Amino acid sequence: MPEDPAFVRSLVGFARELRGSGMSVGSGDVLTYCSAMSPLDPTDLLDLYWAGRTTLVTRHEQIPVYDRVFRRYFLADGDEEPTPGKPFSVTSRTEAQATLEVPQTEPGQERREEQETRLGLVASDAATLRTKSFAACTSEELAAVRRIIQTIALTPPRRRTRRSVAAPAGRAPDLRRTVRATMRMHGEPAELFWRRRRLRLRPLTLILDISGSMADYSRNLLQFAYSTTRTSARVEVFCFGTRLTRITRELRRRRPDDALERTAGAVVDWEGGTRIGESLDAFVRDWGRRGACRGGIVVICSDGLDRGDPSVLATAMDRLSRLCHRVVWLNPHKGNNVNFEPSTLGMMVAAPHIDLLLSGHDLRSLEEFAALLPQLS
Repeated sequence: MPEDPAFVRSLVGFARELRGSGMSVGSGDVLTYCSAMSPLDPTDLLDLYWAGRTTLVTRHEQIPVYDRVFRRYFLADGDEEPTPGKPFSVTSRTEAQATLEVPQTEPGQERREEQETRLGLVASDAATLRTKSFAACTSEELAAVRRIIQTIALTPPRRRTRRSVAAPAGRAPDLRRTVRATMRMHGEPAELFWRRRRLRLRPLTLILDISGSMADYSRNLLQFAYSTTRTSARVEVFCFGTRLTRITRELRRRRPDDALERTAGAVVDWEGGTRIGESLDAFVRDWGRRGACRGGIVVICSDGLDRGDPSVLATAMDRLSRLCHRVVWLNPHKGNNVNFEPSTLGMMVAAPHIDLLLSGHDLRSLEEFAALLPQLS
């Protein structure tokens, strides 16, 4: 239970507003809401929203009412003024609404309807943030961008394994099930059953450039990698500047700030030089050959400004392309240029081994990559 009386009064006042709008919110629900907020951050609007929606909403049709009251009470959305004495540090209505925005996603994946819920808290400049380069965003806009990145879910493509499973239709008959069904019918011909190849997620590996030339993009790409580790178990994350560092274990934390803090402590070459060839060669020797990326998707996020030996990079990329299923390169310098041609030596050396070249410089490009990833089967 929160110890701040002003905080508790605000939560009780919010429950009273919900009750006045027709929702059945009892005293037990209010106590549960207060208990749920006890270990959370009271200044975090996402914590306030989801804790209340989990504990106070009991039917799906109550969600629009809950969203409307939440906007009015916590964001003063409408003719009302913010409640005086409220202990929440909501400094700007537009910033708060942009922080809580859930971006549009492409159809065709599971639970898309839940992810496409707008929450009714979309700010007027949220669409602008999607097409604004990370390097041009202010600190407030970057905070909103990182909130939105948390909602982007990556679904790696699937591959067919050698094992088979029962299916309504397929190319191979299931003789065992067919014979058993025939015996139960005393030898009379029974229904013909089928089997198909089992599908399995391909492993996904993210290799992020955190050198000085990528300083404007590296933190947002790390946030993207953190969100990826939360949505799939078959994800490995590495970062490099002058050396390769595995950060998968550091990113597997509940709170993103804790994950990024542990990552910063594990990496010793943050915003330093760049040796792409040596880093990729270390990945191939120490991880790729052990099966970490065999048959998987490898995503390299870098601007291609390599200070090492080009021949080492060429050899590493050649070996990497043979080990994995697809090599995807995110280069922020590509931007929205559909006719982008590599201009750095590192990119020109790596280009023959890249299957897909994207930008990754803004939110929209990351969402496009998330939509294209399941198709790389």
